[in-house]
Amino acid sequence: MKHIKNQDQEIYDAITNETNRQEDHLELIASENFVSKAVLEADGSILTNKYAEGYPKKRYYGGCEHVDTVETLARERIKELFNVKYANVQAHSGSTANMGAFRALLKHKDKVLGMSLDHGGHLTHGHPLNFSGIDYEFHSYGVSDHDETIDYEAVRKKAHEIKPAMIVAGASAYSREIDFKKFREIADEVNAYLMVDMAHIAGLVAAGLHNNPCEVADIVTSTTHKTLRGPRGGIILTNDKEIYKKINKTIFPGIQGGPLMHIIAAKAVAFKEALSPEFKIYQATVVSNAKALAEELMRLGFKVISGGTDNHLVLVDVKKLTGLTGKDAEEMLERVHITCNKNTVPNDTEKPFITSGIRLGTPALTSRGFDADAMRKVAKLIYDTLMNPNNDFVIDQIKTQVKELTTQFPLYAE
Repeated sequence: MKHIKNQDQEIYDAITNETNRQEDHLELIASENFVSKAVLEADGSILTNKYAEGYPKKRYYGGCEHVDTVETLARERIKELFNVKYANVQAHSGSTANMGAFRALLKHKDKVLGMSLDHGGHLTHGHPLNFSGIDYEFHSYGVSDHDETIDYEAVRKKAHEIKPAMIVAGASAYSREIDFKKFREIADEVNAYLMVDMAHIAGLVAAGLHNNPCEVADIVTSTTHKTLRGPRGGIILTNDKEIYKKINKTIFPGIQGGPLMHIIAAKAVAFKEALSPEFKIYQATVVSNAKALAEELMRLGFKVISGGTDNHLVLVDVKKLTGLTGKDAEEMLERVHITCNKNTVPNDTEKPFITSGIRLGTPALTSRGFDADAMRKVAKLIYDTLMNPNNDFVIDQIKTQVKELTTQFPLYAE
């Protein structure tokens, strides 16, 4: 970063500080991960200079022969990864991908059935302040009070009641495997499109550790970061040629201009990595680490929502054991260099910016080399921190133990 240091000391310092934060903190935000050095290189490459409005072989600018190669490789690799016929890799984010999917298939104010945010859904699944809730008439389903998992019969009943044009499956804070075939059955019963947002579980799907929504959904969206371990961005997948045409037209010129070719190159690199045998081993470790984290937290007395996890994510009600809100817990853990986010739990009595829970994920620490034993140590550090919020001596000891773990598992060696 010598050029940044020479030209812009303030930005250099901010990047250096963030590098140190990532190196010295235990990253447990479920939607974050650490990319490979190869992805970082592509992300910061000279391709950022190139405008390439349109699609390969159909650009509005000249000089696109090399970026055409990049985008074609990204498309072909993601199609192989998810065994799907068509892929748009230009979406700038998961939210943009979802907007593209909605606009490709829905009319303004169409009815849509999606998972409620407070039960594990996402902002773009119908929150009233989000474009999805503004542009469409969203209705929501959630988890059952009995076992805190999706109640598919309740989803079916709601679908027959409202007759949506689309059903959205997928979540941002749900720790159990989603049965996409059941969603397909329900969608067929009410003649609705099925859209799946697999942003959180895409890496698990790619590794064969979660059923593949591309086999049954009309349209599938995802981010390319999170478990997929690529750069920040989005993708849209389908097996329907006519839907694919609508997707492409909706993304460009519908809601985006020129694609971010440096990001698409980084996506292509990540997709190649995801096709490797090592990636499958990595994803299996992500899941086993999450199970170890959940089991140890429950052994220590925490209430883990749904009683465990099938994926990379653990949702914890901290208030029942510690009396702390999710906001308090997030701030206490940040104090000892453990990073997570406050999160609502089903039937939460706290406000969304306060919450009773925290959301934990294992992709980032798994990328650093953490194993199940290390995750159990992390669980104990979380317990000790939240049970001793006012004990400075204990807090200092925990910070030392966190430093020992980050030193043992360095992020980027240099």
